[in-house]
Amino acid sequence: MFTEKLAYRRTALLITCLLFLTTPLLAHTINYAMEKAPSGDVMWYYGRLGFRHIIPEGFDHILFVMGLCLLSNKLKAILWQATAFTFAHSVTLALSMKNIMVAPGEIVEPVIALSILFVAVENLLLAELKPWRIVLVFLFGLVHGMGFASSLNEIGLPLNKFFTSILSFNMGVELGQVAVIAAVFGLFVLPFKKNANYRRRVVYPLSVAIAAISLYWTVERVFFM
Repeated sequence: MFTEKLAYRRTALLITCLLFLTTPLLAHTINYAMEKAPSGDVMWYYGRLGFRHIIPEGFDHILFVMGLCLLSNKLKAILWQATAFTFAHSVTLALSMKNIMVAPGEIVEPVIALSILFVAVENLLLAELKPWRIVLVFLFGLVHGMGFASSLNEIGLPLNKFFTSILSFNMGVELGQVAVIAAVFGLFVLPFKKNANYRRRVVYPLSVAIAAISLYWTVERVFFM
């Protein structure tokens, strides 16, 4: 128990240091093509962009959300984690696009991969939701939000519809996450959660696969980015 708590504290300290050591870069890119577009078109464009950033393009974010669904087969536990993750990445997405909190991709992307690995390994070690898990999911969400911002900055935002576009993008991201949660809950949790071997047949294989993929991404992003 002491070793487990120490690991959590070190992980939380690492993420906190990353957030405080972020340095402002250039302001967000301007999407001049959407400057004169109607608000409805802007909402549809960025909402679809946010959804596509999760499905099908955000395989790393999909695996992270999948990992959140595997710790416990109780919907309440999944929703607690999803809420913490959503609130956190919404905050840093907005702050990053306002150039208040920005970190280079060379730091953010490896930490995102490590967050997936951490959640997957923890699913193998724990059988129920612990309070500190929600705190760490929140901290990981802050880093994921900066990853979302990095991708969104490649497209840019219209100056005169900044909040409309960023809220629409975030809504698209949320819909993508809800789709992933619904798929995992419907395909794996509901049909098998009453099975005595649920963890051995569902949680362990999926978590090991997620851990293996995220470990590969971690090595790749640390040494080859």
